[in-house]
Amino acid sequence: MSNSIPTRRQALAAGLGLSAAVLVRPAAATQDEMTQAMSAFAAGARIQVGRVFLDVARLVDNGNAVPATVSVESPMSPTDHVTAIAIFNERNPQTEVASFQLGPRGGLAKVSTRIRLATTQKLVAVARMNDGSCWSHTIEVFVTLAACIETD
Repeated sequence: MSNSIPTRRQALAAGLGLSAAVLVRPAAATQDEMTQAMSAFAAGARIQVGRVFLDVARLVDNGNAVPATVSVESPMSPTDHVTAIAIFNERNPQTEVASFQLGPRGGLAKVSTRIRLATTQKLVAVARMNDGSCWSHTIEVFVTLAACIETD
């Protein structure tokens, strides 16, 4: 028998090692990752505070399905409208929770969704306008029973 052919134990150990390497990922994003994701969404524009209102409960009993609504002060006309809205967080495994594309025919710059929150963290809603400007609103949400926490 040749030494170049792996034994069944060696093949199994290699397979388990590869699958463990594929499944392991950070359980929470970082503040830097959230900032980078927001910068990518803003496409280099400075993100200003205002015009956006993120409506989410400040205290959440269960982070599995947290209702969130983002509204933006905009006439939604062809010359002044929201093109995109995104919600970012700092502690979930992925920093961009939701992203929505809008146009002037939408009539109202308002979106609603349910999100999962791993733990107490900051949420940031960012709106990109048709002129390239970006506006935001930040809220800290306190979660008493966390969702989407990955453990080893």
